[in-house]
Amino acid sequence: MPADEIRGVTRGSAPVPLSVLDLVTVGAGGTAADALRTSVALSRLAEARGFHRYWVAEHHSMPGVASSSPAVILAHLAAHTDRIRLGSGGVMLPNHAPLVIAEQFGTLEAMAPGRIDLGLGRAPGTDGATAAALRRTDTLNEGADDFPEQLAELTRFLDDDFPDGHPYRRIHAIPGPVQGSVPGGVQSPHRPPVWLLGSSGFSARLAGLLGLPFAFAHHFSAQNTIPALDLYRQTFRPSAVLDEPYALIGVSALATDDEREARRQVRAMALSMVRLRTGRPGLFPDPEEAARYEFSPMEEEFAASWAGNVVHGTADEVRSGLDDLHKRTGADELMLTSHAHRGALRLRSYELVADAYGLPAA
Repeated sequence: MPADEIRGVTRGSAPVPLSVLDLVTVGAGGTAADALRTSVALSRLAEARGFHRYWVAEHHSMPGVASSSPAVILAHLAAHTDRIRLGSGGVMLPNHAPLVIAEQFGTLEAMAPGRIDLGLGRAPGTDGATAAALRRTDTLNEGADDFPEQLAELTRFLDDDFPDGHPYRRIHAIPGPVQGSVPGGVQSPHRPPVWLLGSSGFSARLAGLLGLPFAFAHHFSAQNTIPALDLYRQTFRPSAVLDEPYALIGVSALATDDEREARRQVRAMALSMVRLRTGRPGLFPDPEEAARYEFSPMEEEFAASWAGNVVHGTADEVRSGLDDLHKRTGADELMLTSHAHRGALRLRSYELVADAYGLPAA
C-alpha cells in the first residue's frame, strides 16, 4: 500500500497536513437535507483549498447529527468531488457485521478508486439502548477481547485471505479482490487503508501493535491525547502498512470574522453538549437560545471546560491555537471539525483557516 495514501502533504505554512471531520450538523430551524447540502459544499471547498482528507462519523439517535450512515454519505460526496480522500471517522465496527463493512467500503473503493479510508471505532456512537437496537441484542459485546477479533475478521474479508478450513473461506466480500482471481477477472487487489480511532489507550495500543495509522479524538477527550499518542508511539511495530507511526488528532476549531461570533457559537456548542450528556439531545441551538439558557452551576462548569478545548476566534487566533496544539502533541495531521448553527459559518471557518495558512486558492 503506497505510503502517501496515509501520509498527507503539508501545504502553505500549516505545520502538518490539515483535514476535515464532518458530523453533518443540523441546526435548529434547518433540516437534514440542508445539512447534507452543506456537506457537499464543504467537501468541494476542502478539495479546492488543499485539505488532505474528509471524514464523516457514525452517530445514532442524535437529532442534531445527520451522519448515521457514513457509507451512504461518502458515496454522495464521492460523486461531487474528484481528488480529496474520503473516509469514515469512523464506522463503529461493533454495530455491524464485518462482512457488511467490507462490502460497503469495497463498493466505495470501486466508486472512488484510491480515495477511500476506512476508520474504525469500537464505541457504539450512541447510548446503550440504541446500540442494542442496532445490534438486535440486549447483550452488548464491547469488551476488549471482541474488537480485535472483529477487526481481524474484517481485514480477512477485505484481503480475501481466510485460510483453508476456515468456515468463511468460501465467502467473499464483493466488490473485492476475489473478482481478480476468477476467469476473466481484472479486479484491482487494492483496498482502503484501515485506521483505528480512539479516545483512550485501548485503540492506541492496538494500532501500535498492528502497525496501523491512528486517529485520536482530541475534540472530546483532550485530557487523554498526549498519553494515548505516547502509548501509540511506544508500542508501534513496523508493518506492511507503515514503517513508522502516523497519528492524526481530531480538533474542534471555529474561525470567524468576528471574535464575538466565535464565542457565541461555542456557547451554543456547549449547550448542545450539555443536553447530549444529560440525555436530552436535540438540534444544534442558535446562539440566541444559548444566551437565554440558564446554565446550572454544574452545567456552567461543564460548558467552560468544553469551550476550553475548542480552538476558536479570529483566523489568526485559530492558527495560533492549532500551531500550539501541534507543538504540544506532535500530531502528524490535524483534522478539524467545526460546529456552528448555520452551514455558512462552517464553510467560512474552513475558508479562514485555509487563508490563514496560505493554502491554495480555490
